Amino acid sequence: MAYERALLKTFGNESETLATRYLEDAGYVIVERNFYARKLGEIDIIAQKRGVLHFIEVKSSRADFDPIYNVTPAKIRKVINSAWYYLKSKNLDTPFSIDALIIRKGSVELIENITL
Repeated sequence: MAYERALLKTFGNESETLATRYLEDAGYVIVERNFYARKLGEIDIIAQKRGVLHFIEVKSSRADFDPIYNVTPAKIRKVINSAWYYLKSKNLDTPFSIDALIIRKGSVELIENITL
């Protein structure tokens, strides 16, 4: 059981590293990774591009299951609440976007403004 958790954590970290590289190649500046908002949840990646702050949820899967289905309304609410907490804690008043970055068998897809 502990071994399986360690493998999943390693896979998750590798996915976030791939996501970070993808974003940097696309012109994003990584502001923070794995920001933990007290009792609200974690934001995988916070990045900035063209004056907009992007709060990015990374989902990946090694199985045939499409990781997009793990971007649930409950998860989106947690990211939104965590984003508001981040903005307030850093005293920021800036445009922002809630995004999902999906990794399927090595290919990467960024979906911006998932709350619309």
